[in-house]
Amino acid sequence: MSSHPPIPTRVVLLCGPSGSGKSLLAAHSGLPVLRLDDFYKEGDDPTLPQVLGSSDIDWDHPDSWDADTAVAAIERLCRTGRTTVPVYDLSLSARTGEEPVDIGRTPLFIAEGIFAAEIITRCRELGVLADALCLSRGPVKTFRRRFLRDLKEGRKSVPFLLRRGWRLMRAERSIVARQAALGAHACDKKEALGRLAAAAAGRRPAADPTPTP
Repeated sequence: MSSHPPIPTRVVLLCGPSGSGKSLLAAHSGLPVLRLDDFYKEGDDPTLPQVLGSSDIDWDHPDSWDADTAVAAIERLCRTGRTTVPVYDLSLSARTGEEPVDIGRTPLFIAEGIFAAEIITRCRELGVLADALCLSRGPVKTFRRRFLRDLKEGRKSVPFLLRRGWRLMRAERSIVARQAALGAHACDKKEALGRLAAAAAGRRPAADPTPTP
């Protein structure tokens, strides 16, 4: 018999290209949500990667994100229902404070962000992974939605948003392929909601998310 206490809560990791509708889907699910974007590194961090051939910081590279802190927060939520997370201002590229997160006794929550696929293996090894989904809607639709959202929220300058948007539109298929290779199930909104409902009911997906060798 295992000496470890049972884990009362599990997580669905929701990834996909920036602008694919992750936050909206998570909000519509009715489940508690952990925003993984709040675990970005700060703009003066010397380890931040740059876009090749440019002075722009590559905020779409996994090295711009603090995976260790994110995984620790997910594990605490799964084991205790509570944790503290950074409050991150994307327009300032800085953490502006921290706040408590309390999901209570819920058996399932969503952790969503463009880097969620990077921690699939670690969450599986910790025994907290319920499912991993990669949301995709197509490069042109994603470009339009991402640009309008980022412009409305004032996340970065317009020239930066256009350069980033064009780069991501061209790379979208490879982004989805990489996240699928890391173990995320690529799907549209309808299928994602179905798998979330199955996970909430305690049913396992038809094929457990496993990374491609």
